[in-house]
Amino acid sequence: MAGPDRACEVVVIGGGFSGLAAARHLARAGVDVLVTEARHRVGGRSWTDTTEAGFRIDRGGQWIGPTQDHLAALAAELDVKTFPTHTVGQAVDLSDGKRFTYAGLIPTADAAAAAEGVAAILDLDLASFDVPLDAPWTAPGAAALDAQTLASYLTANLASTMARDIITIAIKTIFGAEPEDLSLLFTLFYLHAGGGLANLARTTGGAQESRFIGGSQQLAIGMAKELGDRVLLGAPATSVSHGPDHVVVTARAVEPDADPADPRAAQQTFTITARRAIIAMAPSLAGRVTYTPQLPGPREQLCTRMPMGSVVKVHALYDAPFWREDGLNGQIVSNVDLLCGTFDDSPHDGSHGAIVGFIAGNDCWRPEAVDPERRRQTLLLELGRAFGPRGTQPIEVVEQHWVAEPFTRGGPVTGSAPGALTGFGSALRDPVGPLHWAGTETATQWCGYLDGALSSGLRAADEVTAALRGVVSGNN
Repeated sequence: MAGPDRACEVVVIGGGFSGLAAARHLARAGVDVLVTEARHRVGGRSWTDTTEAGFRIDRGGQWIGPTQDHLAALAAELDVKTFPTHTVGQAVDLSDGKRFTYAGLIPTADAAAAAEGVAAILDLDLASFDVPLDAPWTAPGAAALDAQTLASYLTANLASTMARDIITIAIKTIFGAEPEDLSLLFTLFYLHAGGGLANLARTTGGAQESRFIGGSQQLAIGMAKELGDRVLLGAPATSVSHGPDHVVVTARAVEPDADPADPRAAQQTFTITARRAIIAMAPSLAGRVTYTPQLPGPREQLCTRMPMGSVVKVHALYDAPFWREDGLNGQIVSNVDLLCGTFDDSPHDGSHGAIVGFIAGNDCWRPEAVDPERRRQTLLLELGRAFGPRGTQPIEVVEQHWVAEPFTRGGPVTGSAPGALTGFGSALRDPVGPLHWAGTETATQWCGYLDGALSSGLRAADEVTAALRGVVSGNN
């Protein structure tokens, strides 16, 4: 149990990468800090787990790529090694019920569509670099860009349905959302923050270039270990009362063997009184906390207009990465199947085979996705079409339904509806009195990724440190 009422200088709500990075940065500066985390684990959307059959998997964020410098520095500090994602061989295209193999970033069965798709990716990437990372709502023509969706842009600018499908598959895998759900301005900002759509979709040289030996969550565990008993687990925050120079967070301490999301679980209500607070959660989750006084209108509107995506992460586990024997690299793309994209997720030593894939966007709500048995049979059929009979015979299939996680409510990232950035974007990082905002959604580099979570935590910690010094200086 988290125990009795507490007091500290700074309270951090959320024990994911951003909250832990902020707390660790503050603690190293001599600030008295406490972290309250709803789950019985740290890591947030990073979760390394052992399956019933004994396989080690990353249920959440797992990759690291070039220019993710904060993540690389943390891994080096904690002596966590990486290894490259397997990319040798050809990928499989199952679009429109047919099977093709191809090499490179996008399917090439329809050469004209592939060329148009490549041109569209380049156009989006070039346009994205005109969107300021610190204030995308000030971009040239921001209102017009924010008034339309990515889908409307693709319809107006791509003649080929297959070319639009190529972009859509990448978008669904990256955002867990459909192009019609995303503001064009937000999409361009997000692409710029990650080096462009080509970079976000790529393995070698891109966002999926490498993985962590032993899983990504060990980085969060390493940060939490340094903080020690400053991290309170199984303690979801329910309300935040705040004045000009104080914060009172009310939380529920839940027994380690009880579900923190279950209101019937044995629990103890306690408070943490502090001078400042960092809310290190996605906007939609931060909006579920009760605030007194309530948040300003722009911040509340932002929370409702930046929903989480929808994603189910699927692991198919085999005795060996047999697809490599057939010259395949484990990657699948499809515009009609449940799995819109997959990667080779086998461990660095090749001791077993693993394919990781994503059911994303509206596909999460298809009848064969909702019913467990139909979903499993559909997934095995798709794996068999891609990799042959052995694809239908995994030792184990493990699914992580992020939409069903009560303290995440979707994934892999937050999207932004049309009008949200130009109307309320400045509220994304602006403090509200003693309340400061962190989380990967507030990052200006690698927004939506583990690296962005780390940088956002450091930025929020620096804000708080400056504010505390200002209060002390004013009092003196």
